[in-house]
Amino acid sequence: MNIVFVEPSFPRNQRRFVQALRSVGANVIGVGETPEDWLEPDVRDALVGYYKVDNVTDEHQLDAAVRWAQERMWVDALEATVESHQMAAAQVREWRGIPGTSVRTTWLCRDKPSMKEALREAGVPTAASTAAETADQVRDFAREIGYPLILKPRSGAGAQGTVKVRNDSELADALSGFGDATSIAVEEFVEGHEGFYDTISINGQTVHDWATHYYPNVLEAMRHRWISPQFITTNRIDHSPFYAEIRGLGQRVNEVLGITTSATHMEWFYGPKGLRFSEIGCRPPGVGCWDLYSAANEVDVYREWAHALVHGSAERKLTRGYSAGLIALRPDRDGHITGHSGVEEISGRYGEWIIDAHLPGPGTPTQGVEAGYMANAYVRMRHPDYDTLRTMLDDTGRTIQVHAG
Repeated sequence: MNIVFVEPSFPRNQRRFVQALRSVGANVIGVGETPEDWLEPDVRDALVGYYKVDNVTDEHQLDAAVRWAQERMWVDALEATVESHQMAAAQVREWRGIPGTSVRTTWLCRDKPSMKEALREAGVPTAASTAAETADQVRDFAREIGYPLILKPRSGAGAQGTVKVRNDSELADALSGFGDATSIAVEEFVEGHEGFYDTISINGQTVHDWATHYYPNVLEAMRHRWISPQFITTNRIDHSPFYAEIRGLGQRVNEVLGITTSATHMEWFYGPKGLRFSEIGCRPPGVGCWDLYSAANEVDVYREWAHALVHGSAERKLTRGYSAGLIALRPDRDGHITGHSGVEEISGRYGEWIIDAHLPGPGTPTQGVEAGYMANAYVRMRHPDYDTLRTMLDDTGRTIQVHAG
């Protein structure tokens, strides 16, 4: 199978996808913004061809690259795993007659109000939402639904640009922060615990899946330096009516949005109003989730994704042997890292359960709290018991300190 893959070298984990495709027998043609002679050897060795463009999100440049590939070989698939690359790839698939995720599906997975409207109409519970082009439309929605509300870019990924407002004054301040945006997504704030459901699907049917929990919820985690936020994937997904409900809704999402053979990322909330699905991504999750899933299930999830694309089947079963999680460790102030404390204590207590750790050395510039879970320091662990793992991660957050000056 010949597969054109969008941007094989940046961000850095993109190389995992092309290497996985190559490992299951695919011929991979890369399209990226890096000059070919700047590609690192492990990326270049995984490719049978490469076409440089100035901007991979420009559908016309991407179309020219795919046309170049089609002049040299039959192209079976065009794959993009980064959120911002999705729409251009979908458009070029349709122009070039290549099967895969459609423009309609990509649009529904990118445009939050349209996504939620389609899901609600099909009986998948979501928060009330709307697309607003004017401040008056936002205020009308606030009067109808009430506070608190969530405002976000219509096509943003994750929590990027997301603002929670509790009253008219906060709403006015938030609206000024969207600047020249012609339209934003506005939705009801759903109270409850937050997590996400990730899958690999083949012809619309889930073949691998994972349920993961945030502690605390993302908006809270991204606003307070003192919090060492975590996310943990559970190995109890096969043994709970709650996860059965999530799985059922996830399958319904595939049907409603037209997701066929793809990785997916589905965010959810569970609270007083029950289970509510939030954002849907027709792509792999970020922040190294697949590394956790691989460690938790003793399988290479990147290779499983590649095998699904190339051979139309899963290669190995998930063991569910472990739960696995990440804890983000924030510097005590902005500036430059000066050192760490508590690392030896945690290593001594939990060394056999530590997957890996990222502890930037002295002099490394810090990144802001809002930059995310892997922006500064973090530790990843696994354990056969979910509750024990949570205790270990909590202890790690209290014990390891990241010092800056």
